[in-house]
Amino acid sequence: MIDALVSILVNAWPGIAAGGLAIASLAWLDRDNSLHRMIVCSVAIILMWRYMAWRISGSLPEPGLTLDFAVGVIFVLIEMLSMLSTTMSLFFLTRIRNRTPEVEANLSRLHSQPLPLIDVLICTYNEDRLILEQTIVGAVSLDYANARVWVCDDGRRPWLEQLCQAHGCGYITRKDNAHAKAGNINNALVYLAGLEQPPDYISILDADFVPKPEFLTRCMALMGDSRVGIVQTPQHFVNADPIQGNLSLNGIWPDEQRYFFDVLMASKDAWGAAFCCGTSSVIRFAPLMMIGGFPTDSVTEDYLVTLRLREIGYQTIYLNEQLSMGLAPEGIKEYVTQRSRWCLGFVQICRGKSGPLRFGNNLTLVDRAILSETFLYWSATHCFRVLGLLVPPLYLLFGIQAVHATMADAVNNFLPYFVVQMSIMGWMTRGRILPIMADISQLLAAHTILKAVGVGLVKPVGQKFKVTAKGGDRGNLFVEWPLMRLLLLYLALTIAGVVYAFVVNGGWSVQDSSAIALVWSWYNIIILTLTCLVCIEQPRKRKAERLPGSGRVGVYCDGEVVWQPILDVSTSGLRIKGKLPFDVGATVQLQIGSVTLDAVVKRKTEQDFAVRIEDSIEARKAMIRQVYGSRYSASVSEVAPRELVKALLSRALR
Repeated sequence: MIDALVSILVNAWPGIAAGGLAIASLAWLDRDNSLHRMIVCSVAIILMWRYMAWRISGSLPEPGLTLDFAVGVIFVLIEMLSMLSTTMSLFFLTRIRNRTPEVEANLSRLHSQPLPLIDVLICTYNEDRLILEQTIVGAVSLDYANARVWVCDDGRRPWLEQLCQAHGCGYITRKDNAHAKAGNINNALVYLAGLEQPPDYISILDADFVPKPEFLTRCMALMGDSRVGIVQTPQHFVNADPIQGNLSLNGIWPDEQRYFFDVLMASKDAWGAAFCCGTSSVIRFAPLMMIGGFPTDSVTEDYLVTLRLREIGYQTIYLNEQLSMGLAPEGIKEYVTQRSRWCLGFVQICRGKSGPLRFGNNLTLVDRAILSETFLYWSATHCFRVLGLLVPPLYLLFGIQAVHATMADAVNNFLPYFVVQMSIMGWMTRGRILPIMADISQLLAAHTILKAVGVGLVKPVGQKFKVTAKGGDRGNLFVEWPLMRLLLLYLALTIAGVVYAFVVNGGWSVQDSSAIALVWSWYNIIILTLTCLVCIEQPRKRKAERLPGSGRVGVYCDGEVVWQPILDVSTSGLRIKGKLPFDVGATVQLQIGSVTLDAVVKRKTEQDFAVRIEDSIEARKAMIRQVYGSRYSASVSEVAPRELVKALLSRALR
């Protein structure tokens, strides 16, 4: 084992040197400059395929009718397809687009003419009152003067109709749930088309996504071009996703969707290939009706509506501004359900008439390439992640050697590519991509996703839309045992392989090939351990999520208003910096914006105090507007790797 470690250190210097050179060079480059991005991505692609050429020519077992060769060929083919997906992704990352300057330039034009009518559709099935009221209040508080708000209720709930009346918005329902969300929207479109004044545009909001007041105004500033069919904005979240919450990474690691919305979508937009993501979008009504509304031949109707509009000459563009906030999946089961639905819907698209290999559907070459790249991501990349867990124990326990190489060759070919690529991805994404965290997020849903790929390829028609549950009781610790058992099986196999090869057999296999398996196994043990920890759902006591505070609140004391800093805030209360001359349980008055509210003191220390706002409809409206209409955010803009490692170690050891 000591010899293996020495071998690794001796042969690691080219990779370390390459990484040091990459990091030093990146400090002088501009991540928003397309030329600079093209240069660094080209370097990463060259090193990637240098490694892949070695894998094909120098690391396969001897050809023959052997299990070693069969497993080795399967593994290298899956790895090559995964590399092809990464290569295509890096190619599209060479460009990035920021449309905020366009918005600022177009606002005066928008306000100089009559505003088009927009119908805001809030789509709901089974969400509870707390979630829906926040979205309704946010929608009716939009600063766009010519908008109507409609709740599209697929749950047919009388209390929701009453809630809509109380807040002054429309209510639309139907007799069945045919075609799930797409059918719900299409039912609303037919109703709106029959009104005396149909809309010029519609906006889609999921039940848990609360828009900021300027949401419609800023989106409409990009609708001056008649070829624009959809303006899509990113999804931001008020709560921690399962990875953040269960690994105690709040405020340290960004939610899993930040790379997609902050980096990937902005790059796709630069290539003219942005797509609708459902919620928080604005869509031109007439062309949407021309294609028959939202397509129902995929459970990801949002992506498909972009392709169908593209076929008749309308494009989707992306405005990368935080204009709404919603709920990330709160548990592992919901996380896996959501991702497997995305995967299934995408495979359905690829198998349908808008697929990348279907000609005559007016898709561009870029669209076809991005569809192909995404299909490879869902299929090959997740398959490679699972095979990466199996290959080391297959060798250590059963002697099946899928990778036939010396440690020196492996390190010399793999390390430069790996270190440079991770440096470049970290630079382009501001640290939102790190190997361990990316592997955890993929591994959580890998088996369900691969099942969805198979189902989508074999039986693309007739699959049901699975709703991502939001809300509910999260107050108790819970273990997601079905996934945990599978991960523990992998972990047991990996540990058994290491013990059998290096302890039971007295280190008989401590040689170059087994040294690769040993290092690989160590890495897998780390990944599997952390992923198991994610499966232990940590209790979440608060019903309303708290966001880091900004600004000040007025506290009435002896007839005077004292303005004190807000430390954190939710729709039900605040934590305020400073001393308070009242006891716990006392009622105080607060000035929040232009509204005066009563609150009860729940806790106080020498440094701060916490209050709960009275529960009335006006108070709830005021707090919803305060939290979602201001610049509060739970997003992590920059990642500090040292803090991330400390947090992971702390979570693993407690």
